Amino acid sequence: MKLPEARGEVSAALIEALRREPGRRVMPDASLVGSADPYGDDLQLALYLCYELHYRGFDRVDGAWEWDPELLGVRAELERVFLAALRADVPVAEDVGSALDEAVLEPVDAEGVSYFLRDEGELWHLREYAAQRSLYHLKEADPHVWVIPRLTGRAKAGMVAVEYDEFGAGRAERIHSKLFADLMVDLHLDTSYGRYLDAGSRQMLATVNLMSLFGLHRSHRGALVGHFASVEITSSPGSRRLAEALKRAGAGPAAVHFYTEHVEADAVHEQLMRHQVVAGLLQVEPDLAPDVAFGIAATGWLEDRFGEQLLGAWREGGSSLRVPLPDADGEGNPGVTCPQDRAVVAAESSRRSRVGDSKEWAPE
Repeated sequence: MKLPEARGEVSAALIEALRREPGRRVMPDASLVGSADPYGDDLQLALYLCYELHYRGFDRVDGAWEWDPELLGVRAELERVFLAALRADVPVAEDVGSALDEAVLEPVDAEGVSYFLRDEGELWHLREYAAQRSLYHLKEADPHVWVIPRLTGRAKAGMVAVEYDEFGAGRAERIHSKLFADLMVDLHLDTSYGRYLDAGSRQMLATVNLMSLFGLHRSHRGALVGHFASVEITSSPGSRRLAEALKRAGAGPAAVHFYTEHVEADAVHEQLMRHQVVAGLLQVEPDLAPDVAFGIAATGWLEDRFGEQLLGAWREGGSSLRVPLPDADGEGNPGVTCPQDRAVVAAESSRRSRVGDSKEWAPE
């Protein structure tokens, strides 16, 4: 994964530091971090950079940065700003049961990204959605593993059972992040890890950063359980609609399969999360109930912001991406950047020049 383009002073200073050896750097000033927009591009990218050092890291960035004390100090300030904003802005239910019930409520007016994609979405919308979601789905189950050593009894057993499914039940080709990569191939997207970081919106970065923040801190184990429970219990209905959207758009069997797999799997996971993980955790540590409820609420709140960003751009006829995918059909519909698609476009352009074909065209 390559270092991305900076999005402001904080991320620029951090990127410049990461290009050097640890011990030879100029870190962002604490006052600069403290005054940054907690949901803005600059802070969210900076936080994403800090967290990525705990995943796969960056090309030509020294692995010693992962535990560099000065960088960890910057990360702590970024987290403080982000968490303070979330705690001030996110309405949290009084108890975990109410929080779970609110999370699964379907909107009566059938609004939301999955409804739009099912009913109106074109292939380019689905490509943009997948490009943004790749920042999440290509590391989908990884941060949740960090909570396992912090759980006991029923909660630990239930969490391991769900994660076992997420990681393919022992089969590499069934790992859910691999299934998402297969979806991306069907949509002619580049499956390289982190490929669309520069294109991803600040709203998407925030949803990924939330699970990394919760996962890396033992003190947020309750919030991480709430986050994972929210993801699993809300997945099945939306996955069904997204599968229908992909079928209607002719996206290919692997793309459809990713979501049909989640319709069934996450219906089972919902029960495990409710009755094993959440109930098991609160039986042992009842004082974590407010943290679990916060994790549920913050997850939904940030997902709603991401959905609003997507729909706002699409309903105006524009791209939802910071760096729009290149034009694939010559008619203004954002396309893809992978080598396979560029070859298809080039071949079709050559064919048009030979036969004078003026018919509107989009890659299959």
